[in-house]
Amino acid sequence: MKTVRLIWRWIWKSALWFFGISIGLVIIYRFVPVPITPLMVIRVFEQAFDPDKDVRLYKDWVSISKISKNAPQAVIAAEDQKFLNHRGFDIEAMEKAWENNKKGKRIKGASTITQQTVKNVFLWPSRSYVRKGLEAYFTVLVEFLWSKERVIEVYLNVIEMGDGIYGIEAASQTFYKKPAAKLNRSEAAMIAAVLPNPRRWKPSKPTAYIRGRQSWIMRQMNNLEPVGFGV
Repeated sequence: MKTVRLIWRWIWKSALWFFGISIGLVIIYRFVPVPITPLMVIRVFEQAFDPDKDVRLYKDWVSISKISKNAPQAVIAAEDQKFLNHRGFDIEAMEKAWENNKKGKRIKGASTITQQTVKNVFLWPSRSYVRKGLEAYFTVLVEFLWSKERVIEVYLNVIEMGDGIYGIEAASQTFYKKPAAKLNRSEAAMIAAVLPNPRRWKPSKPTAYIRGRQSWIMRQMNNLEPVGFGV
């Protein structure tokens, strides 16, 4: 019995520490720029052990007030058109993805921008049930403690946008030689077009497929109400 009590005490204390640290981090990142993410660390190690690559970590945090309004409009159009209306989860998209996945071998996701932000900031790349469970937990926390504007601001600053390139400012400077505040609709749509696989595709060298995605995103940007974030 003593051993059982010790085990339960350890589990209880561990749970308290986990909830305390996780909630604390979410509150801190509500106000403080995210300095680095697990994915950035993983990519640096991958580059360090690849003799054909140089170690590269290019990121430059900028507030939403210094990001062109075209950037949030483009990523919402491309990645999560219900972003302003859901509470972190797109239930309809999740149901459709589940049905499609049952019918075929190809796995289709239904991650919202909030979920993608959580995955980048707090977690690691994985398809495990543990990771997905933690993703759901952090998504609820973020939606409760952050504004939608803060979610999109963090997303645009931490998302991988190229090989060793993170965030809209770094992407804008790399591919268009201008600050993110100056991105036009076409450029923002092109950056958003490569997000499904930013290490395979580049805005500076778009394939026919990426140009098609860019055109589709621009049409969606026109169809959506202005999101009201950015300059």
